Amino acid sequence: MGRDNWFVMKTPSRRIGYLLLALLVPFLSFLSPSWIAISNVGPNWSVFWLLPWALQEGAFAGTFAGLCLGMLLDAIHINGATQIPSLMLLGFWWGLLGRKAPTITNSFSLGLLAWLGTCVIGLTIWLQKIFFISESKTFFFHNGFFYALFAQAIVTALLAPMICSWMFLYFFRQRNR
Repeated sequence: MGRDNWFVMKTPSRRIGYLLLALLVPFLSFLSPSWIAISNVGPNWSVFWLLPWALQEGAFAGTFAGLCLGMLLDAIHINGATQIPSLMLLGFWWGLLGRKAPTITNSFSLGLLAWLGTCVIGLTIWLQKIFFISESKTFFFHNGFFYALFAQAIVTALLAPMICSWMFLYFFRQRNR
């Protein structure tokens, strides 16, 4: 078989379980435990779900999952900036990486991809607030935003190897060559 069948779900119920886990992402963003936060800034839970899914399912499925996850998260956030473009971009990019590169399962790569993904999400929200939402351009030099962005990126990068590796092991199994 081809590269498309390199990783397969263990059972159809695991696939449904993984998709249902996506419904928990908005709740985890609200109920994030304080002991995994830096100055009350928790990890980006959408990255933990989207990264393994896009790496395994490909660019189209990653883009569609980014769209669905972005709509789900935007439905509960009221700040006006949307996460949909950044999650779709990350789903597409990670899906291409998963299809064209060797299997990405080592801790450093997962942490780096999660860190970059969190920075992309944060920067797109920041740019939307500057150009489309904020009426005064003094928001451009808002230092608290960058502190929160980098705190979230660090927490996400530190937790991604553990959480994403667990998702790979539990939901996906590697075929014998």
